[in-house]
Amino acid sequence: MSHLELISYIVVCALATFATRVVPFAALGKQAEHPLVLHLGRYLPPAVMLVLVIYALREFRPLEGGQLNVAANGLPMLLAALVVTILHVWRRNALLSIVIGTGCYMLMVQLGWSQG
Repeated sequence: MSHLELISYIVVCALATFATRVVPFAALGKQAEHPLVLHLGRYLPPAVMLVLVIYALREFRPLEGGQLNVAANGLPMLLAALVVTILHVWRRNALLSIVIGTGCYMLMVQLGWSQG
């Protein structure tokens, strides 16, 4: 594959990605005050965040076997979720909460907190 082909693939992918981001705004631009669009704009972001949290914590079993279980990745996961919750309640900034929570989790895992 030549450099020209590679660059053309990258440009086509970039344009397709950009188009999928722009089309909804262009198509729904005149419908911005429609009650359905307002309803989705209000409730969809928290619903998506809830789905992501449930997915992230899907394998966490804090009371497995009737006793507290924080083995494997349990403690870093629990502490990172607590950091995200506290930051979000305090600052109301989802990006800040997610970035710092993810950083805390990755730091704990890399430092060996997940070994048990």
